[in-house]
Amino acid sequence: MSTYISGGCKNGKSYYAQRIAQAAGRPLYYIATMIPYDGEDRARIKRHRDERAGWGFETLEQGRDITACLDRADPRGSFLLDSVTALLSNEMFAPEGINHGAHLKIADGLIEFVRRAPNTVLVSDFIFSDAMLYDPLTEEYRRALAHIDRRMAACCDNVLEIVGGQVIVHKGVLPL
Repeated sequence: MSTYISGGCKNGKSYYAQRIAQAAGRPLYYIATMIPYDGEDRARIKRHRDERAGWGFETLEQGRDITACLDRADPRGSFLLDSVTALLSNEMFAPEGINHGAHLKIADGLIEFVRRAPNTVLVSDFIFSDAMLYDPLTEEYRRALAHIDRRMAACCDNVLEIVGGQVIVHKGVLPL
């Protein structure tokens, strides 16, 4: 069963996603999408690895071209992809330049991923609730993430939002 989770920063999305993925079966994979650029990124990755210690996850690092990691995993397993937000950042702001169509590639890739590995939990950040207007490129990024969110909501069995540690079911059922 596929589950898409969105919510604000530090609301418990990753922890809840870990629980859903673990309950779905074995083998258990954590797809890490963050590409570290500095010490802060490396510290965050270490903290996430430490939080997952003992849960039974095999970590697959895949910052771009998300379906490529399925070549290194059993698609009948349970997958946790954290996060869609970082995946978009990696693809859109690639070293070779800004990719204005990255969201289309990512949405199609994630749909293909869920089709091939149906026990997948995807984590995304809700970055749309402030009233501030940002520079044009940031607004493009936000629109791109919204596009991916809509496509994932359409293809996943469950769509959840986590707000202040509370789980809201927008589609499907509460997996736990």
